[in-house]
Amino acid sequence: MKKLDKKPKILVIGDLMIDHYLWGNCDRISPEAPVQIVNVQKESAVLGGAGNVINNLVALGAKVEVISVVGADIVADELKALLKNINVPTSNLVIENTRKTSKKSRLIASQQQVLRYDMESIDDIDENSHKSIITTLTNSINKYNSIILSDYGKGVLTTKLTQDIIKIANKYNIKVLVDPKGKDYSKYKGSYTLTPNKKEAQEATNIIIKDEKSLIEASKVLKEKCNLEVSLITLSEQGIAIFDDNLTIKPTVAREVYDVTGAGDTVIASIAFALGNDLSIDESVSFANLSAGIVVGKIGSATATLDEIYEYEYSLHKSNSTNHIKTFKEIEELAIKLHNLGKKIVFTNGCFDILHVGHVKYLEEAKSYGDVLILGLNADSSVRKLKGAKRPINTQDDRAYILASLESVDYVVIFEEETPYELIKLIKPHTLVKGGDYEGKEVVGQDIADELKLVQFVDGKSTTNTIKRIQENEKCNN
Repeated sequence: MKKLDKKPKILVIGDLMIDHYLWGNCDRISPEAPVQIVNVQKESAVLGGAGNVINNLVALGAKVEVISVVGADIVADELKALLKNINVPTSNLVIENTRKTSKKSRLIASQQQVLRYDMESIDDIDENSHKSIITTLTNSINKYNSIILSDYGKGVLTTKLTQDIIKIANKYNIKVLVDPKGKDYSKYKGSYTLTPNKKEAQEATNIIIKDEKSLIEASKVLKEKCNLEVSLITLSEQGIAIFDDNLTIKPTVAREVYDVTGAGDTVIASIAFALGNDLSIDESVSFANLSAGIVVGKIGSATATLDEIYEYEYSLHKSNSTNHIKTFKEIEELAIKLHNLGKKIVFTNGCFDILHVGHVKYLEEAKSYGDVLILGLNADSSVRKLKGAKRPINTQDDRAYILASLESVDYVVIFEEETPYELIKLIKPHTLVKGGDYEGKEVVGQDIADELKLVQFVDGKSTTNTIKRIQENEKCNN
């Protein structure tokens, strides 16, 4: 997968809600009724519904705006605060005084959901709200790369509003992606694509999907009846089916599934983000599979960052090594995330001109001292100052790519300076690793890292010796 460095501007329209969690343990049954007693130890609240789509987009790095309808209540205030916390403007939220903002509360005992209760309004929004949304959209439509309609059946995306949105978007060639609800998909006619799961697709088409033939038939019905550019059906552990002229199934890449809450939100957000980075629909679905593979391994409505996706793809041996070569700014941001996640960061540096077994063993041992190994690589100009005008043999880009492809190396950063001190200041590694020849010497960055580890080199293995042998062979051949 190529590096996704664009930040597409995506508008989300749909049903916003709060996903509320009560976390605790259970070790006894109530004497009052045959129910579990949960000792609640903590409480948390996150954006849910269309808000979870927003969370996923923000985590990926998209620029996000939202249009929705909420009530004049405390839950709406809480929802606005959560949006502001992730820098998503709330100025396009329409208030209906008689409406109750959606809040879903889940009771989690020992990592298992045991109960959910909802407080919300599910009536259609009124005509004034409809007009307000259309006016806002018409005035800002040119800003967006795409629009996601996140329909949770709570009354925001009425049939009339949905059709009006799609018509306006199509007029300006803006793709509309829909996470549908209900059995009648005619309200979504003219959108770019829908992302129903298998059960939803069966209900909408009245076709039981039991094999490839019935899957093609259901996909065709959705495409033709809804006038879609491409038809998608998510197939849980089997992956995602794509139908334009032919059927393609992109297999899932999830290792472990703990909770599928919000996985559909992750899929549609990831597809929109990838399309905004100029990926094809096939490539975008593959990207969405990687994102979903991460979030189903987490509890609750979760998200996946680009770095998590690159790392996950890398761990599946499908990653492009370029994704693991970082700039100073990128590695600084990444290091902050790694520290916040409690990861133990290991740092080492060097020229690594002609890679040999000594290098590989050195890096494998370095990685063993922590969770993430970041390698500072001397730029060509830096190598020349250290090794002479005839070095390096391989360019910095070639050296970086080869090193990034090693299983032991998580990230590579090229630095121009003679020493990596400024880079080490940005990363703040827990462990600094250098070769055994630094025994008794002062090591650059030692004052920043928590500890220093010295790794002994493999006897007789060095770039200098390799070059010498090559030169000797050339003399013999001449």
